[in-house]
Amino acid sequence: MSVTLVEDSGLTRNAVERNIRKTVLSNGLTVLTEAMPHLRSVSMGVWIGTGSRDEEAAINGVSHFVEHMVFKGTTSRSSKQIAREVDTIGGNLDAFTGKEMVCFNIKVLDENVTPALDVLADLVLHPTFTPEELVREQGVILEEIKMDEDNPDYLVHEIYTQNFWKNDPLGRPILGTKKTVSSFNQQIIFDFYASRFTPRNMVFSAAGNLDHDAFVAQVEQQFSSLAASSDSLLPKLPSPVATPHITLKRKKSLEQVQLCLGVPAPPVNHPDRYGIYLLNTMLGGGMSSRLFQTIREDRGLAYAIYSEMNPFRDTGSLCIFAGTAVDKTEQVLQLTMQELRRLKENTVSDGELKRAKDQLKSNIVIGLESSGSRMANLARQQMYFGRFFGVDEITREINAVTPADIQALAQDLFRPEAIALTLLGNLGEMKVEREDLAC
Repeated sequence: MSVTLVEDSGLTRNAVERNIRKTVLSNGLTVLTEAMPHLRSVSMGVWIGTGSRDEEAAINGVSHFVEHMVFKGTTSRSSKQIAREVDTIGGNLDAFTGKEMVCFNIKVLDENVTPALDVLADLVLHPTFTPEELVREQGVILEEIKMDEDNPDYLVHEIYTQNFWKNDPLGRPILGTKKTVSSFNQQIIFDFYASRFTPRNMVFSAAGNLDHDAFVAQVEQQFSSLAASSDSLLPKLPSPVATPHITLKRKKSLEQVQLCLGVPAPPVNHPDRYGIYLLNTMLGGGMSSRLFQTIREDRGLAYAIYSEMNPFRDTGSLCIFAGTAVDKTEQVLQLTMQELRRLKENTVSDGELKRAKDQLKSNIVIGLESSGSRMANLARQQMYFGRFFGVDEITREINAVTPADIQALAQDLFRPEAIALTLLGNLGEMKVEREDLAC
């Protein structure tokens, strides 16, 4: 199979500085590498551009199910052989499913790249999906669903998400439901696998002590059997519309009330994304954040209190989470709204913004110190942006954000009519009205 090289002319200066190279094989598979010669490890991953939001309602959870099933045996290896081979080379083999992607990855010493790549490619390309393993794995995932339903941290986020993205695939659970998982059969799994595991819908990324050309040659040898497909990435559907709900879920067995409050936010590639990340950092992104200091340190009302960004390809949300006693819930909610109001009414100080900038920049740099994080960073930037951002470019963007930018973003995001709230716990007769969310 011939190789089409598109890397050197199309890469940015940032990619060159990071020693990133990109090759597209003739069947459409994109291969990315970042050479890190000072390391002794190599991390590699196959990323599929599909996730739970790209599933039909009747087969919700099928992406996660396929992620599990590829480990259950291939045409040449049993699940036990896979485990033994990976352990023999001291590898760390893993996988995950998200709302918009599935990833299979392995990290090994640089001397074990060839056997590791062989196992990883075999998993992705030659799963058998045998009926007996399928039935067994249905039982495993049904137990996983029960386990998560018993976890209040997970459950409050799931209830919040399902109501926030109501009637949209983005609101469905990644794991699926008891009903959908129980309905899977071999034909459903093979049909889904064949439609999504195509070269144009895949990115193979690797980082560590490797040579790009030699690595591409190995990937080409393994993936040459994967036929080129005329299908492009998944068709674009209308962006979901957020529902500003107030949901109170009563569960008497819980000692705490779990609170999840959020608003719609821009997508992952929005021009204002650095400002929003800084806003999130100051609001609830660390121990010096406003929510942590006000609610935990000053008042002692919660152990866990934080905010987080959840950006997707066409939309996003900014969420605040807290766990507190039932008789403190109203106070925590009032203090949270007070902090949102302060961000809207007053510009943040230069000192507070500088601390947030330094924290965010440090997190980015520290987050790129391992081969695994570089490998994931490569794939995500390719899938979401189609280009690569260096630390210097990101730093410039962060430094350019002003206090006035933060205030404008807060005013745009924190609109009372757009706020959604979920409370989970032994709520008794507690009620929350829309006017309680004024900010």
